[in-house]
Amino acid sequence: MYQRTRPVRRLQNRFVLVPLVLAVLVAAWNLYVALHAHGVVAGRVVEADGRPAAGATVILYERDFITQNERGRTTTGPDGGFRFNGNASHLVQLQARQGALRSARVTLRLWFRAQDARLAQPLRLGPG
Repeated sequence: MYQRTRPVRRLQNRFVLVPLVLAVLVAAWNLYVALHAHGVVAGRVVEADGRPAAGATVILYERDFITQNERGRTTTGPDGGFRFNGNASHLVQLQARQGALRSARVTLRLWFRAQDARLAQPLRLGPG
């Protein structure tokens, strides 16, 4: 009977369990990254009163060592929504413009390069 429980006890050993748990965590993280790494950055732009800002220009800035360089522009739809595809950075800034109105630059820090992200709060236009 002792011989049958011995393999089970070996599997319950910390020298087996800890590497096994770490391997499962690494595999789960890699699966998450693979499913969420399309480089999509999306959000909305609203006017000062909260109405959607149709036709606003949204600029995506990417960090290069110490400066922020423009990497793309897009125009908002009728609902104020915008979307960038193919973002390869993990640290970007977004700013909306419409005529003399500007939004504050919003920094978006991502966990990994090309992570899909949606802004939690809309970019709000105001006097520039």
